[in-house]
Amino acid sequence: MNQRITFGEWLPDQPSVTGALVKANNVFSKAIGYGAIPSPVDYSQSASENLTNVVAGRNPDGTTSIFAGSETNLYKLDTADLSLDDVSGSTYATPVGQRWRFTQFGHRLIAANGFDRLQGWLLGTSTAWANLAADAPKSRYVTVVRDFVVSGYVNDSGYSSRIQWSALNDETSWTTSATTQADFQDIPDGGSVVGITGGEFGLIFMDRSIHRMSYVGSPLVFQFDNISRNLGCYEANSIIQYQGVSFFLSDDGFYACEGQNIIPIGNEKVNRFFYSDVDEVFLSNMSAAIDPFRNLVIWSYAAKGQGGNVNKLLIYNFETKKWSSGNTDVDRVADASTPSVSLEGLDAFSTSIDALTTSLDSRQWVGGKMMFAGVRNAKIVTFTGANLTATIQTGDLSAENRKTALTLVQPIVDNGSASVAISSRNLLSEQVTFGTASAADSENRVSIRSMGRYHQLEFTPTGDNWRTAIGADVELVPMGGR
Repeated sequence: MNQRITFGEWLPDQPSVTGALVKANNVFSKAIGYGAIPSPVDYSQSASENLTNVVAGRNPDGTTSIFAGSETNLYKLDTADLSLDDVSGSTYATPVGQRWRFTQFGHRLIAANGFDRLQGWLLGTSTAWANLAADAPKSRYVTVVRDFVVSGYVNDSGYSSRIQWSALNDETSWTTSATTQADFQDIPDGGSVVGITGGEFGLIFMDRSIHRMSYVGSPLVFQFDNISRNLGCYEANSIIQYQGVSFFLSDDGFYACEGQNIIPIGNEKVNRFFYSDVDEVFLSNMSAAIDPFRNLVIWSYAAKGQGGNVNKLLIYNFETKKWSSGNTDVDRVADASTPSVSLEGLDAFSTSIDALTTSLDSRQWVGGKMMFAGVRNAKIVTFTGANLTATIQTGDLSAENRKTALTLVQPIVDNGSASVAISSRNLLSEQVTFGTASAADSENRVSIRSMGRYHQLEFTPTGDNWRTAIGADVELVPMGGR
């Protein structure tokens, strides 16, 4: 009998017999099927030391400037030759386990590293970073809420639960004043601040609670409401925000919050998988980014047995509400915007246009476009290369618990095909073992003969520009029949 299977949801927390995908690696979820994840390619030359983060600032003339941070320096990308110029105001002392975090307020880019005073760069004017103000706090986290710059975990005197904000519409004034509305708030419950996100309101993520800060004007300036008691953020580097929604990791899994509700997004899907896979000793090596083009939140982390080296991606499509995974050699993922690159400027990327590793159609070459990026050792990278090698593994296919012979597979891959391996077993207690993968022939058919009550198929999409892996047509023959 012929049967069409469509690649459904990847649910590693569920048993394979439910029909959910066992593996969806180096792909991202679409409304139907899965798309390809591009590989990371070097974007910049090397900085003088390994990088921990990258950010893009929007200049007054509409162009984009890209900056990166290391433990002791801040760099600016030179679009003429893609060098990373050291534009540090001093030698910084980023604490172990911390990294640079950035926000933009008007035409000023602001950076926090958890030890030095907040640093400022006036876009289009500055030539070196400098203290944002003499009274600017030394904070781990920084964001913008309405017309205020807001910092969290103020290190000046060890105020781990303090939120401090600037004067109204003046990021250079931080002295507490009823006139300017600059002030601070110590949050008494929930432990330490582990992250903040901004916008029309602020979200304060703490160890064991989440608070919303809402502007109410003088004399209080901001009102703080506890919207989640006992559930907080487990890892600061898991927090990422997009279009007013903040995504984060708690001690029991992944959540999203739009300011009112704490929404579980990984429950009974990937939470158990993640905690069984991640090396929690090195959880601080985690990072998070948004891929706006594909509607994705991407977390990178170090799996067990890697000595803390980041090697895995966990990918959530916030439109389809489905997950996938990936492999990586990128140290940190980040979202950034692209600077404009002229045709002459392409010389900095390659010896010739034909040798470019990124297609000329890529948004990488169009200034001001948000894109999925990161850092690898001392270089900035962008995920704009060739498709990563993908693997999609189905759950168990069966025919009413009867023994069958699986004799034919025809992959359904838009603009491509697939190699297929099969594992068959009679009992669910038996080991899943795949044979050698077979490539589809010129008629897109994989002839194979494997017998059992349960069959799992492993697909590796092929074709340099395959777009969507949708499923397959399979032929199951009841044993004893033809």
